[in-house]
Amino acid sequence: MNLRALEARVLTVAPWLFGLSLAGHLVMVAFQTQMTMIDLMVYRNGSPELFSGNLYQWRLSEFSDQFALPFTYPPFAAIAFLPLSLLSWEASRWFWQLLSLACLWFLVRKSLHLVGSRDPRRAMLWTALFVWVEPVRTTLNYGQVNLLLAALLLGTMVSTRAWAAGAGVGVAAGVKLTPAISGLYFLVTRNFKAAAWSIAAFAGTVGIGYLVTPGQSNQFWFELLGDATRVGPVGSAINQSLRGALSRTVGYDVETGPVFLVAAVVAAALTGWALHAAARAKDTLAMLVAVQFLGLLVSPISWSHHWVWAVPALMWLCYGVRHRLAAVAAWAWVLAIGSYLISFLLIAQESIWIIPRPWHLALLGWVYPAAGLLTLVTIAVVLRTRSPERVEHAVDLAGK
Repeated sequence: MNLRALEARVLTVAPWLFGLSLAGHLVMVAFQTQMTMIDLMVYRNGSPELFSGNLYQWRLSEFSDQFALPFTYPPFAAIAFLPLSLLSWEASRWFWQLLSLACLWFLVRKSLHLVGSRDPRRAMLWTALFVWVEPVRTTLNYGQVNLLLAALLLGTMVSTRAWAAGAGVGVAAGVKLTPAISGLYFLVTRNFKAAAWSIAAFAGTVGIGYLVTPGQSNQFWFELLGDATRVGPVGSAINQSLRGALSRTVGYDVETGPVFLVAAVVAAALTGWALHAAARAKDTLAMLVAVQFLGLLVSPISWSHHWVWAVPALMWLCYGVRHRLAAVAAWAWVLAIGSYLISFLLIAQESIWIIPRPWHLALLGWVYPAAGLLTLVTIAVVLRTRSPERVEHAVDLAGK
């Protein structure tokens, strides 16, 4: 039995798997009262410090003896998170978990729509599976904002309304700066109105921050911006950016030196190659994945849970095209995020602050960047001679 036939059989029980998977997760939420939702606690407990003037001096130290977590987002993010502080901790954790699960389902469903698959059972099946892979699992466990931002971006960037597409990117970047890379998609697709709207929306978030707290806005934008060490340990295995992987390989933080610059140029070149092919083929999801992967690769810090963009990437690799290289890249991602390798590497490292690693741990620490680069190559190779019509009809399975 081939994989397609196996999937057809599994789809008949997809609603049951979906229900059991989500129920299993919610049981964990119910019985693991803290569930290490430390990032959610930072959002909830740190945001009121906006009015004390100590937003960027405040730290959450209850759950870590190596790194007391600071609030690292722009002032606008603290404003956006303020409603969480009005809820009890129990209410806020349940709200956040349910919202994140809804965003995961939307991310899967929207990705499948973009590759031409509209069978709701397939979205249920993959959502049930993705709940238990490492980037999603750690996002849920930490109470991170990744799924919300990814859903916001994927839902708005493909809008035919320029203001909606641009506003989604601008607001997402106002909460967490890394989504700003999404503006590259508008340039590639020549949607200059959406690009202008994204700049205007982002400027609006900055303006709101200055209106509420000018002093702390100055502190963030002119003192703290770009300080990666404040965000966390660059060399820890959980940092799956090129800078993190290179630092573990050479034994020191490469920062913005020649080693990192060469790697960044390579990543940018591969992204350009992939975007050229995807734009020619008019493959929207491939373009979105390529842009987001570039951001994850060149960012100083890309925690493993930031790689929730592996979800739409896998949907494209599995259903957007049929090619042997796509199958290889898909299996690479399945192994990378399904093995919990990063979690094991975190246990194996002596300290989150010590960069040197045994060669085999340093090599394994390349898993997400390597899979990301392979995905960019796959997009470029598979789509370089593919016409828009062939992409549009790539999915021909039953239940399309």
